[in-house]
Parts: sequence; C-alpha cells; structure tokens
Amino acid sequence: MSTRPRTRTRTALRTTALATALTLALAAGPLAAPALASSAPATAQVSGPDARTLRAAIAGLPNADATAALVRVGGKGPDWHGSAGVHDLASGRPADPGGRFRAGSTTKVVTAAVVLQLAAEGDVDLGRPARHYLPDLIPATYKDVTVRQLLNHTSGIPVPDLPGDTFEEVYAHRFDLHTAREMVASATAKEPEFAPGTGQHYLNIGYTVLEVLIEQVTGHSYEREAARRIFGPLGMRDTYLPGTDPEIRGPHNHGYQAVPRADGTTELRDVTVWGTTDTGAAGAMISTTADLERLLTALFRGQVVPEPQLTEMFTVPADVPGATMSAGLQRHVTDDGTELWGKSGGRWGYNTIVVGTRDLSRTLVYSVNSTDAKGYDMNPVAARIIEAAFRR
Repeated sequence: MSTRPRTRTRTALRTTALATALTLALAAGPLAAPALASSAPATAQVSGPDARTLRAAIAGLPNADATAALVRVGGKGPDWHGSAGVHDLASGRPADPGGRFRAGSTTKVVTAAVVLQLAAEGDVDLGRPARHYLPDLIPATYKDVTVRQLLNHTSGIPVPDLPGDTFEEVYAHRFDLHTAREMVASATAKEPEFAPGTGQHYLNIGYTVLEVLIEQVTGHSYEREAARRIFGPLGMRDTYLPGTDPEIRGPHNHGYQAVPRADGTTELRDVTVWGTTDTGAAGAMISTTADLERLLTALFRGQVVPEPQLTEMFTVPADVPGATMSAGLQRHVTDDGTELWGKSGGRWGYNTIVVGTRDLSRTLVYSVNSTDAKGYDMNPVAARIIEAAFRR
C-alpha cells in the first residue's frame, strides 16, 4: 500500500466491500425477520454459530493478509469465541485472545452515545446548530450545521489538513500531536462539500466537532465523559482512550503493515505504537472483543441510551439518497431483507467490527490484525469471519 486513505472513493469502496461480504454471508436466508418492520412476524428459530466454519475462517494465521484474529459470535443459541495467529512475529507465540487492540471508528458508537445521553438530559438539542454551542469555533459558513447532522455525517464539513499522503510520510508523522480544535478550525476554513443535510459523506470530522462540543457542554474532557458514562457503567474494564500516549497499555497483539520494498519484496512493519490524536473521539479507543460485545448488547437493549434518543441510532436520513449511516451506526439490509446494524473501524495494523441484528439474534465482534488495515478492499480473513458468523 502506498497512499493514505483520504478520498471519498476509498471510503465508498470499503463500504461496498463490507456490504458485499454481508450479502454473501446471508444469501442462504435471514437470521430473523427484519427487526424494525411494524408488522414483523415472530423471530425465527436461530441455532448457534457454526463453530467448524468459524474455526476454518481464521485458520492458517499468520499469513499475508493478517497476523492474528480475535472473534466473538453471540446471540440466540451458544456463543462462540475463537482466536488465531500470533502475539508478534518475532516470538511467534500464540495471540492473546483477551488482548487489547486499536478499535478505530467503533469509537464513534461511544461518542454518539455520550451525545445522545446529553440530549436526553436536556443539555444538547440535536436539531440546534452546532455553532450555538461552539460560537468561537464554528464559522458562519457552517452556521446551519446541526448536531444531528454531525452525528449522521450529513454536515458537509470536509477533512482537515493533516501531514502526509504516502504511507511512509504518514508513518514519519505518527507521533505528531493534534488537538480537536485545531482540526475543526482547519476543516471549517474550507468550503462545504455540500449543503447541510443534502448528502452523506462518512468522515471523522463530524465526531471531532462533537468531541469539542461534549467538552464545552459538560466542562469535562471527552475521555472523562466516555469513561464515566459508558466504560464504567458497562464494566468495560479493558477499554480506554489513550490521549497522547502512542502505546497500547496492557496485554495486546502487535499490528503490522505490509510495505513494499524497492527490491519487490514486502516488509511487515510493526505499527503497534502509533499516536491517535488525529482521531480522538472519532477513532482513538483501545478495547477488547469482550468489552465491545458488552457495549453492543447493552446498547441494543436500551441500557446505554434511553428512548427516544436511541431511535436516532437506528434511523438513517430518509431524504438523503444512498445514506446508510445513522448516529454512530451503519445499516445494511441484505437482499433477503435481513437488517444489520453496526460499525467497523480501522487503525494501522488493526481492523475491527461490532455488528448484529437489532433483536440480537446474532452478533459479531472481531479484531483482525490486518496487514493492510487502511486498504481499499475488505480483508479476506475478515470477510470469511463475517460469512461464517452470519450463515444459517
């Protein structure tokens, strides 16, 4: 891989790849009736996951595509937990099944939940312009962008300027420190991509604005609010936000990036230690598969965000063509009508997903130590896991 993922094209291709994997996985039939249909029949009987197929999906690691995989499949019927690969290439010892990893954009689920809790408490109005809360930061150009539009990626705010276009350039800047306010100022100094509410472009910037908004409204750091409101109450003891620390604290498996050499061979470079101040509330979280499964099930059961705010997480903008993102989640409806909700994430060396049916008849959480975690295409190991997890 030679370039940094910055364009709409790369995001669209990765979303399409995930959609394709989910469609193939569920082609044999739905796990349950569509969860949000007003006249849906009773949920179909669902057996536990196919352990043999799941074991096969992660067999043979490490390989050219991934060095490790941690998987949890839950729902109705017995759960399945599995791991494969190595803790690190140098030692070759087995991967730690409870190891921490960079959870990437699944952080947005937490950020959205914090904002929606603030809305339920009356401290934030989702329909009010973000500039109302951040008058010194959001310029008049973006005066009509609402909090809801930040949550569902319909704000039209473009990406901020960050150093580096090739992997080597980005790698050289991996310890640079960024503040959320600086990135918001950089992004909002540019012209909008589109008028607010007329398009949907999945970017980090909306959640970077929300990080500042949370801090402005509560008077506390985003890290403190996430820990106080989400991690602590749910018992997510192995989950934290690293701030300026580029290390992963505690047990973890190393992440690697495939880097072409001049002689035509490929180096697997250790990218475990990497700063995340460029993502913050959009993608800096460090977690485990057990903690993310806990988050997913509690969220879907209404134990994190109260109604009616929870509805925001399962509502895609109806008047935006092609929209699939809601507040913190993404919807995918397969050809047979099965509706899945979840969020994927990618940091260098790590791909993550939390996804399930709305009624929790089947859930999947994985961390795959992908050797091209920021690439265009769906990681082959991840694709096999998805297919195995959701097949009937």
